Amino acid sequence: MPYSWKETAQETVRELHLWPHQSLPPKGFVMFMGATSLFITLPLLPLLGSLALWGLLPFLVLAMSGMWWALRRSHRDNQILEVLELGPEDAQLTRLTPKGAPQNWRCNRYWATVELHENGGPVPNYVTLRGSGREVEIGAFLSEDERRTLYHELKTELRRTL
Repeated sequence: MPYSWKETAQETVRELHLWPHQSLPPKGFVMFMGATSLFITLPLLPLLGSLALWGLLPFLVLAMSGMWWALRRSHRDNQILEVLELGPEDAQLTRLTPKGAPQNWRCNRYWATVELHENGGPVPNYVTLRGSGREVEIGAFLSEDERRTLYHELKTELRRTL
């Protein structure tokens, strides 16, 4: 699961870290780019020394550059971290993204509620936290089953530590 409960220095504070799936780790990126370069280069070997190679080469370099840029952009855009801190009196959610300032939500722990919108949200099993007159999403990047599991864990955790 792309989320975990972390231990904190204070025993009364629980911290939940959530992040999107990373389907292509850095080692996989290097291997993919290397294999793609190799498979593009092999058919070009018979063209060495001919003008056809120079005609094809700019397009191949452009294709590899485009693939490199798209994969790095995808990786950078998925560098999201949501941190939910549940203390004895407060609940605070902080969303850190690669672009922009952190987004914060804080409310009194007693009034914090977690809700599961099975059909009404932008994704199935949409999980939100409500409190202090605001409703914020949590874990929208998780899969449908992971959001359902997260909802039950949050509901238990909010009930348990009060």
